[in-house]
Amino acid sequence: METNQATGRVDGRTARTERTRAAIVEATLALIREGDLRPTAERIAERAGISLRGLWTKFKDMETLIGAAGERVLQLQIAATEPIPPALPLPRRIDEFCRQRARLLEHVAPSARAAAVKEPFSAQLRHTRRRHLDLVRSQLEDLFGAELDRLGPDRDATVHALTAAATWSAWSVHRDVLGLDPDAAREAMTRTVTALLTR
Repeated sequence: METNQATGRVDGRTARTERTRAAIVEATLALIREGDLRPTAERIAERAGISLRGLWTKFKDMETLIGAAGERVLQLQIAATEPIPPALPLPRRIDEFCRQRARLLEHVAPSARAAAVKEPFSAQLRHTRRRHLDLVRSQLEDLFGAELDRLGPDRDATVHALTAAATWSAWSVHRDVLGLDPDAAREAMTRTVTALLTR
């Protein structure tokens, strides 16, 4: 009986710890979505409704918290990614892929802009960015595998170009540098992907 009670207490503490960690991560992302690209530990703790000491008992430093926030954004992207049947005609696959990527990129835009500020100084953010790129590359290879395989020695270079066209860096150029609205940015992505796959 005592063992079961002790296990229950441990499980309860673990659950509370995970809830608090999740609240801290969500507070961080909420501040970023509101335009605070460099939220301080004090502002994050206040938003999460905990003490600053409580924050540091759950995360050893800001780098660890940044990593957890990046992981959460990646999880949300994966959850929001709907499978596109590879048997669809190529124009339909391209259209659906670009529409989906545009929605996701627009959704993660605040987090991506915040990450860009700190990425040169954060190994964790660079690692998270690599994981985002790998995810998109895998989706491209699954969805357009037949077309890519027909490219022979040009396959790898085309995959690199497609990945670049469908990730945040290119989207940021369309939206933040060229000033395109989301529909125009999506059209630019669609044209690039189409040109690379049908050349």
